[in-house]
Amino acid sequence: MPSQVRGKEEDGTGAEDATYPPPALLQRQAHVKDFSTYTDMYNRSVHNPQEFWLEAASEFSWKTSPSGKVLDYNFDITKGKIFVEFMKGAKTNVCYNVLDRNVMEKNLGDKTAFFWEGNSPDNSSVISYWDLLKQVCKFANVLIKLGVKKGDRVAIYLPMIPELVYAMLACARIGAVHSIVFAGFSSESLCERILDSQCVVLITADGVFRGEKPINLKQIADEALQKCNEKMHHVKNCVVVKHLKGRLNNQNEGKFQTAWNSDVDQWLDELMADASEECEPEWLDAEDPLFILYTSGSTGKPKGVVHTVAGYLLYTALTFKYVFDYHENDIYWSTADIGWITGHSYIVYGPLANGATSVMFEGIPTYPHVGRFWEIVQKYKVTQFYTAPTAIRLLMKYGNEAVQKFDLSSLKILGTVGEPINSEAWLWYYNVIGNQRCPIVDTFWQTETGGHVVTPLPAATPLKPGSATFPFFGVVPAVLNEHGKELEGEAEGYLVFKQPWPSIMRTLYGNHERYENTYFKKFPGYYVAGDGCRRDKDGYIWITGRIDDMLNVSGHLLSTAEVEAALTEHPAVAEAAVVSRPHQVKGECLYCFIILKDGIKYTERIAEEVKKQVREKIGPIATPDFIQNAPGLPKTRSGKIMRRVLRQIARNEKDLGDISTLADPSIVEVLFSQRCEAAA
Repeated sequence: MPSQVRGKEEDGTGAEDATYPPPALLQRQAHVKDFSTYTDMYNRSVHNPQEFWLEAASEFSWKTSPSGKVLDYNFDITKGKIFVEFMKGAKTNVCYNVLDRNVMEKNLGDKTAFFWEGNSPDNSSVISYWDLLKQVCKFANVLIKLGVKKGDRVAIYLPMIPELVYAMLACARIGAVHSIVFAGFSSESLCERILDSQCVVLITADGVFRGEKPINLKQIADEALQKCNEKMHHVKNCVVVKHLKGRLNNQNEGKFQTAWNSDVDQWLDELMADASEECEPEWLDAEDPLFILYTSGSTGKPKGVVHTVAGYLLYTALTFKYVFDYHENDIYWSTADIGWITGHSYIVYGPLANGATSVMFEGIPTYPHVGRFWEIVQKYKVTQFYTAPTAIRLLMKYGNEAVQKFDLSSLKILGTVGEPINSEAWLWYYNVIGNQRCPIVDTFWQTETGGHVVTPLPAATPLKPGSATFPFFGVVPAVLNEHGKELEGEAEGYLVFKQPWPSIMRTLYGNHERYENTYFKKFPGYYVAGDGCRRDKDGYIWITGRIDDMLNVSGHLLSTAEVEAALTEHPAVAEAAVVSRPHQVKGECLYCFIILKDGIKYTERIAEEVKKQVREKIGPIATPDFIQNAPGLPKTRSGKIMRRVLRQIARNEKDLGDISTLADPSIVEVLFSQRCEAAA
């Protein structure tokens, strides 16, 4: 363990040597009180996983208790099929454990499960565990009435409203598999996900406000279903939540009519009106699928990550309890969207499994003012606050004054997620938001991991700004070089994992071969995260970024292939290449090189059309910041685009390394001379 020395607090210099000890006040009542306790628990979790996980499982309700071998797996593709099984043969139900168990067994029915905070401050509600159980049972009965059965896939395309939680837990209750699609994705992206998992029902809403702007979600959903019909997949029912009704002004009302197909569309409130408040849970095998969540793939085709019942439940419950050091009277808030894995694991399943009270927020951080986050922290007396480095950098821009208007003294623990945090943002978060008394849990994990895999524990881990620190229980990371050799001590290379933890993904929906090739083929015997890392002299892990053709924009993974495919669908574009460029707020942004077809002259209008094309094909999160008209691309003699060189051009960095393999090295200087300085 490193020595506990106060680091420099005014700037980011010397960040690696600066160490911030856990606050003594937090340590007194913490679940993991110090580093030696962490070490003891970690060693037990790794060397005696049977005992460790059975003890964790004993807190939950089982129809058939776990017995036999807790964890069975093969990570070595040379020895046969890759598989992970956790407590196979045991039977349970996740919805029962996060609701009925809290209401019936723990007498938490009257406790608040969610403070729901709408887009504007005058729109909020309080949902108790008892309310939540009743609404989920009613929704489950609606799905049963619509013919949804165990194993059926249900697509959910909803904003951050309570019905999103009701819908996903209703699926979990009856054994249906939910596939939630972030409500910022385009109709094309929604259609692709519905088709891939062959969903039988779509749940959406009439619309949502983002700040002052209303978004017609039903129209996007209709376009997606039309595209599905054209590809011969017919979704039987589209269930629609009335969310904007009565909230639109006269100007918006006229242009915001909800199109209706009575053969498919049904209003949720009408279906719920006579649904029973009681619904028996479906008892599922520990390895039955719980949900599918799509994440971008380097080929451009999204990957349907499959998580299963028991392992996911236990791991999200345990990580939530220990990483956020959750206690009975705490008020926890993750600003994530449930459309991403953070929302699945740390807004819904992890907190509810611990009987927690959470804030669920529909809005954006700058509406109706730039202090909106801090206003909500003050309103609900939030104790644990979990957000993305992108949001921190955005709010830093507005200065400390916007923060100091509000009382943040309730905060005990801060957290970050989605991307590595730079030391400047870490220090602002620590000093200004946490007032130098709140540890920051900088969590590294992925859609594929299900929960935190490298993370500090707030009362146990001395912190270094920008480091994810040490592995969580049951997780065994390693650093490999290009040849697959494990590196000891201080090292930099590929971040891999040597054995599974309960919530690791089990497969990619409908494509186990792609799962094996993507995550296990490069280094047999290891799960390959796709990220690089550095381990310092004290053993701290620092995530250095993606090592594949993926982009991390505002904490959201995008594949270069997916964006390039959208660009080349524009009739003027012959070829395209996409790389990342550093961005002060987003962390990374998209820098796109396009080659136009012969005879077409580049104009600002084409640039705008190309940006619009990407928005419509993927969604607003993928909108390019830079479009550079290129006469050609740096390619090897075999025709492979050298994105490493393009990244240097985008960043105006002349140190290109070895470019002797380029077919035409002269193109590099031309691209440098024509590069974009300002965003498109």
